[in-house]
Amino acid sequence: MISPAKRHLMRVKAAQEAAKAAETQVRPDASQYELMLAKLYDDKRRLRGVESMKTRAEMKREMLPEYAPYLTGILQSDAGVQDDVLTTTMLWCIDAGEYNDALDLAEYAMRHNLTMADSFSRSLPCLLAEQFAEAVLKNEDAVPANVLYQVGELTLNQDMPDQVKAKLHKAIGTVLLESDPKEALTNLQAAYEYDERSGVKTQIKKLEKQLQQNKPDSDSEPA
Repeated sequence: MISPAKRHLMRVKAAQEAAKAAETQVRPDASQYELMLAKLYDDKRRLRGVESMKTRAEMKREMLPEYAPYLTGILQSDAGVQDDVLTTTMLWCIDAGEYNDALDLAEYAMRHNLTMADSFSRSLPCLLAEQFAEAVLKNEDAVPANVLYQVGELTLNQDMPDQVKAKLHKAIGTVLLESDPKEALTNLQAAYEYDERSGVKTQIKKLEKQLQQNKPDSDSEPA
């Protein structure tokens, strides 16, 4: 049984800590993770007050360096503990155009089977694939081909809606149109197989014609 003196001490300490937390919105005994969650909550509240997606992306780009030391520590520890700060900032990195940082966080999250916070309705692999794909479909030069390939390796074997897989295959095909038409065609055909309404039929026909024209004539005499 708790003594009257200890009850009094607990009551006084609780009141003091609550008063201090009310001033800073952070408990004085909070862990580093809890501190970062509190910061994330505050930053998300700021973002919700902005309707422009372009402005939001710029705000995220400005916010992300403040999370960098924490995220570096998590990656170095390789503990694999569920971390809503890491998974959320992973998506922010994509929005902000920090694709290599996003990929580093994604590889860690996928390797340790982390999940998205409850506020997200889709799985981590699905969101990762979709957001990278949408970045490319908005701007073909946004994401380097090697980064997009790695995203595909991380996510395409995971369970997700066919439309999302189609979108990622379409994005990969789009970035490879000039450098590797044959591989681009393979990905665009995969996109069509997953979703016939993915908008790739015209590009498939163009590539098939291009590759056929570039094919060596098997009947010609060798020089």
